[in-house]
Amino acid sequence: MRAGLHTGEVEIRGKDIGGIAVHVAARVMTKSDANEVLVSRVVTDLVAGTGLKFSGRGSHELKGLPGRWDLFAASDNSESRRVV
Repeated sequence: MRAGLHTGEVEIRGKDIGGIAVHVAARVMTKSDANEVLVSRVVTDLVAGTGLKFSGRGSHELKGLPGRWDLFAASDNSESRRVV
């Protein structure tokens, strides 16, 4: 399993969705390893204070998107990596 999460506005196109947020989530997913859930900085900011833990995975270029994007892996309490 590989997953990428981002949040933002989406466009409803009949029975499908689209828009920049969908594009970003797809690009985040391409950076994830097997059995990893990566999220964008937007997600970590929105869930601050909830107790969810994330490990930094660095800054990445995402195909078709401007700039560099900070990505984070969803982690559990047993991980020994730096938690953000």
